[in-house]
Amino acid sequence: MIRKLIVTTLTVGLVAGVLVGGDLWSYATTAGKRVSSAVKETIPTEFQIDRAREMVSQLTPEVRKAMHVIAKEEIELERLNEQISNYESQNAKSKGDIMRLQSDVSSGRNVFRYAGHSYSAAEVREDLSRRFTRFKVDEETVNHLREMRDARTANLDAARQKLTVMISAQKKLETDVANLEAKKQLVEVAQASSEVIIDNSQLSRAKELIADIHAQLDVAAKLANADVNYQGEIPLDSPEVAADDIADQVANYFGLKPEAKVASYEK
Repeated sequence: MIRKLIVTTLTVGLVAGVLVGGDLWSYATTAGKRVSSAVKETIPTEFQIDRAREMVSQLTPEVRKAMHVIAKEEIELERLNEQISNYESQNAKSKGDIMRLQSDVSSGRNVFRYAGHSYSAAEVREDLSRRFTRFKVDEETVNHLREMRDARTANLDAARQKLTVMISAQKKLETDVANLEAKKQLVEVAQASSEVIIDNSQLSRAKELIADIHAQLDVAAKLANADVNYQGEIPLDSPEVAADDIADQVANYFGLKPEAKVASYEK
């Protein structure tokens, strides 16, 4: 059963390859890119920024490692310079001694006295030979040490430059991440503002409610004003009171005499 399934799968794959031909890989690549792009678009921006910040922070161990290597190399270079300086001082003294012995040997004397001891010309010549051989070895050693110092100095300068570039790049990436965070916040504010403006239904309902409240208050104010005016007025046209009686009541109220009232009417 399993063997048949394997054979069937291989047959289908072979047929697909024959039918599609060389475009099969292109189709698969295009589909893979679309899937990758779709997945990336679904990832929240905030998560992407956090991921970028984490990636930038992971550069710190590399920076510290480079700083450690540079510090170690600086110490080794100081020791090397000290070693070269000691060799140079020693070789300078050895050269002086050699030149003294060479001058003595060239003088043609047979006996030489140094530090309270006497030496024959052959002994001095042999000592001069040993000193000169050792001097040449030491001089060659110093030259090698100088070459080593120059090479390590060049490497140290390159490492320092690389460290400077790494630190500068990390600082720039940190600034870029901070700018992305600020930009995201601005976009969120803009999106919130857009949502408020776009929501016309909510705005319309609020405006309508406020208008209704204004109308209700206006009606209530008019009703209250009407009640006050109607309750405080004197009924002038009541059929139960005669006109003469009303005139007398007005004259009595204002303190008018009947003659003044008649005179005012005649005018």
